[in-house]
Amino acid sequence: MSKITLVTGGSRSGKSTFAEKLLEDKDNVLYIATAIVTDKEMEKRVEKHKKQRNSKWETYEGYKGLDKILKEDKNKYVMLECIGTMVTNLMFDKNYDFESMNQEEIERLSFSIKNEIENMIASAKENNKNLVIVTNEVGWGLVSEHRLGRIFSDILGHINQFIARLSDEAYLVSCGIPLKLK
Repeated sequence: MSKITLVTGGSRSGKSTFAEKLLEDKDNVLYIATAIVTDKEMEKRVEKHKKQRNSKWETYEGYKGLDKILKEDKNKYVMLECIGTMVTNLMFDKNYDFESMNQEEIERLSFSIKNEIENMIASAKENNKNLVIVTNEVGWGLVSEHRLGRIFSDILGHINQFIARLSDEAYLVSCGIPLKLK
């Protein structure tokens, strides 16, 4: 039987460390890394994350078509790090002019991102995977003065709610301390 677990929290809250601890005694884990290395700082962050996790875990680097990856992969456990980065990458997949997008275009973009994530979760369930999803909590910060930031926060906030509804468990991590929400 599959299990979906959502782990959310702010930047540097300890959410990734907590999520990894949920799977620390498992060797048959597929770690899905959604980040794209764009500079030296990001490269160092990725290397740090790699050193922290179990060396027996397999890594897949990508952020779309994950339903197919989960269907083909033989591991029972999957950790996705992280939905916030995945949403960002999906937003920038096409050359949108975020400053001039109308509401209908934003809703279409949001729907396509939700569809990508819904397909991934459905695949995890159909293929009996235990999926741990890490995401960023965006609702406690300031509202961005930039339209792109507001669009991102709106989309990610709705995606987080959607994933939480589909999850069997949900945790909020703050100051390295997890609080079970569901």
